[in-house]
Amino acid sequence: MTDKPEKTIGVLGAGAWGTALAAVAAEAGNDVILWSRNEDVVTNINTDHENKLYLKGASLSSRIIATTKTSNLQDCDVLLLVVPSQHLGTALKASKDQINPQTPLVLCTKGVEIKSGLLMTEMVAEILPQNPIAVLSGPTFAIEVANKLPTAVTLACADENLGKSLSKTLNNRSFRIYQSLDPIGAEIGGAVKNVIAIACGIVEGRKLGDNARAALITRGLSEIVKLGLVKGGRRETLMGLSGMGDLTLTCTATQSRNYALGKALGEGVAIKDYLKGRITIAEGLSSSKSVTELARNLSIDMPICNAVCNILHNDADIDEAIAQLLARPQKAEM
Repeated sequence: MTDKPEKTIGVLGAGAWGTALAAVAAEAGNDVILWSRNEDVVTNINTDHENKLYLKGASLSSRIIATTKTSNLQDCDVLLLVVPSQHLGTALKASKDQINPQTPLVLCTKGVEIKSGLLMTEMVAEILPQNPIAVLSGPTFAIEVANKLPTAVTLACADENLGKSLSKTLNNRSFRIYQSLDPIGAEIGGAVKNVIAIACGIVEGRKLGDNARAALITRGLSEIVKLGLVKGGRRETLMGLSGMGDLTLTCTATQSRNYALGKALGEGVAIKDYLKGRITIAEGLSSSKSVTELARNLSIDMPICNAVCNILHNDADIDEAIAQLLARPQKAEM
């Protein structure tokens, strides 16, 4: 327990990451209302204090109450948005009349919306224009966070005082929050790194070696920085936890869903066979399309993201895509 004022934290989305963040908020001394559309998940959390479908093995605090009714989130002091990026807009439009316009919204979802090309902050601002917005991002695996293993993240908010308040509300002994004034930079890192992680998985599956993976991570960071700067993000943010930190974790750890997807593709597994029967899908699958389209509209050259998109969505041959990357004209490193 802490001496911080007790608050009620709402969490919209009870997948692995939403459940882990509910655990973080409860550990920080808050009551938590966790929304899920799945009645079995709600019953499981309230009865057994575990989300067996999405986060099996993590014991949850009794301070976490799950619900299927978004109306129960109305009086929350803070609302964490953890619905997958391609479904968040639909979820918010369905529940916007039940969200207090003064409630701070913390975006914990990484991606660019395919149909609009908007970052999550841009999309949320269109639907809920009065609510203050912050972004929580960084190198995290949900099960480690839920099991209270040491974790550090960025909380980015243009309102410095609100950022400090939110950081104090969610920070606990195993979940360390660093503040930033750059929500766009924090978002870009989280959106693009999943695409680069798929590329790194392909390299592993094709047994192209650690040198190739290191090159991809480095040049992938360059693509993140280019897009981030054009969108108004700050270079230092992209070199921090929500940029380079998140990229490093996702591109080197086998428990990353994006890395695992790429590895399977590199080993010759067809994407439709890999996805068959899975309850969670790597965010990079959709982000590869939306990030590539966003870069094209902004006239930004992002060859790694483009290659991954072509492999995933245009049936491009993996070996040919790799050959094309290696055959690009030489240039100075920037």
